[in-house]
Amino acid sequence: MSEFRNRIESQREAVKIVNSFNLYNEPLFSLTEKSINRWVSVNTINPADIHVDLIYQASKKLFFLANKSQGQITDDYQLLSKEVTRLLKSINREMSELNKNYASEQSD
Repeated sequence: MSEFRNRIESQREAVKIVNSFNLYNEPLFSLTEKSINRWVSVNTINPADIHVDLIYQASKKLFFLANKSQGQITDDYQLLSKEVTRLLKSINREMSELNKNYASEQSD
């Protein structure tokens, strides 16, 4: 059960990180591919931007983890969990950079 909770918490954390910077008119609602695609489209974000790629990567890894059965929780599962944590840190770092750049543009 804690693995399930960790996946859900990781998904919420990713969405919270992205939305906490208030850089876009429409927030990211979830980590489904359709939701991310909509978020990118509505906010006219370049799909090739690093933060978008990181969000997609996190989404795919979390989806993979969600589809593992209890009997399949192995070292691979733990490695993927660590990778998700690394991706969340990278998303936060990239969003922070975007925020700094946006603030700098606004003050010019």
